[in-house]
Amino acid sequence: MLGTTVTLYNTLDELGIDYTEVTHPAVTTMEAAQFVRTLIDGTPIKNLFLTNRKGNYYLVLMSEDRRADLKALAQIIGTGRLSFANADDLRRVLNLEPGSVTPLALINDADQQVEVLVDTALAGQRLLMHPNTNTKAMSPEYGDLLRFIGHTGHGYRFI
Repeated sequence: MLGTTVTLYNTLDELGIDYTEVTHPAVTTMEAAQFVRTLIDGTPIKNLFLTNRKGNYYLVLMSEDRRADLKALAQIIGTGRLSFANADDLRRVLNLEPGSVTPLALINDADQQVEVLVDTALAGQRLLMHPNTNTKAMSPEYGDLLRFIGHTGHGYRFI
């Protein structure tokens, strides 16, 4: 299967992406993940898996301190009303369980169904994210993450 854990780590290694990783109890919210900061250096990011009425999917990577204004975001990207995609779509498109959303799951989107939107406030930082499971955290550099996203065949837009 394309998006197995082994495939993810092999891809990171092939791309020469340096990261630190820790294992921790499962976390599903930004609030619950606060303790992860004490285990690993990096800036936590919000990862939102959204959809519109046409069935288009968007993965939004944003600074943890920003409020997700879906109406404003829809206007910025020129689409209709945005809402959070359901758990079934998350499983089908990114092969993830709720609470585990991460840009690293783009490796599972072989059909290129997801458009990636990146908050410019993340530039130049080491970013904390799940490696496709909410029981681990890893922290690649911003530029390496963008390189990974490109390697999966996905483009990205800055917001």
